[in-house]
Amino acid sequence: MDIRKMEKAAITALEDIKARDIVVLKVAHLSPLFERIIIASADSTRQVKALADNVREKMKERGYPVLSVEGEDSGEWVLVDLGAIVVHVMQPTIRQYYNLEELWDQPEPKRPRARKQAAQTQSAAG
Repeated sequence: MDIRKMEKAAITALEDIKARDIVVLKVAHLSPLFERIIIASADSTRQVKALADNVREKMKERGYPVLSVEGEDSGEWVLVDLGAIVVHVMQPTIRQYYNLEELWDQPEPKRPRARKQAAQTQSAAG
C-alpha cells in the first residue's frame, strides 16, 4: 500500500464536497497505530456527514480498507479510520476547541546517531 496515494485519494474525496482547511499531519513517529492524520472543516452537520460518507465511499471504490466511522450521529465531528490514515471531519468550533493540529503536530525526534555525529563535529571544531 502506497501511503501517498491513499492520502491523495482521501484529500480528493474531501475536496469533492468542498472541505475547507485540509491539513495532513505525519504522525508515524508519535503512534504505531497510524501514519497520517487528515483534518478538514465543514460548515454544517450535513456537510460533515457528506464529507465523511464521500471519503468512505471513494476509499472503498479504490480498494482501501475502511475500518470504522465514528460520530455520524452528531455530525459535529466524524472520524473515518482507514488504518494507516485517520480522517477527522469537524465543524470549525469543534476543531478549534480540540485543536488536534497542536496536539499531533510534534516534530520528529532526532536520532541518537545524528546527535553523536553533531557532538563529534563540534568537538573537532572547538
